[in-house]
Amino acid sequence: MTSSSHAAPIVAGGHTRVRPFNTRDTYPEQSLDNDLCQAVVAGNTVYVRGQIGQNLDTSESVGIGDAEAQAEQAMANIKMLLEESGARMEHLVKLTIYLVDPRYREAVYRTVGRWTKGVHPISTGLVVSALARPEWLCEIDAIAVIPGGEGA
Repeated sequence: MTSSSHAAPIVAGGHTRVRPFNTRDTYPEQSLDNDLCQAVVAGNTVYVRGQIGQNLDTSESVGIGDAEAQAEQAMANIKMLLEESGARMEHLVKLTIYLVDPRYREAVYRTVGRWTKGVHPISTGLVVSALARPEWLCEIDAIAVIPGGEGA
């Protein structure tokens, strides 16, 4: 366990919300006020918010200008959030990968491939014009399903 200062999970609408936050704190340069969280556990399904090259404990952007380093941080975040939600990487069923430039595809997908070796999730890749901050080059969101009746 880490001694980070992130918010404890909460239950809203019958689902567990992991690492709740408000966008006014995470995007102070933007006029926002949205209550969100990093992951939602709904039954045996875990939905992980799009992860980028940002340390979740410090909110520091990492890998500026380096899509591969940002993908590495995003996948480390996904693993950490799955574990905080009671899941593991092998429970991944779907990834969605957003790139701001198709030239980043090979580096980002190689990184994702190292984290998902032997798991075989489905994946959708998109090239988008921009992400929430200009320094972010890729974003990855994930869905995992914890098998029923399995002893964790």
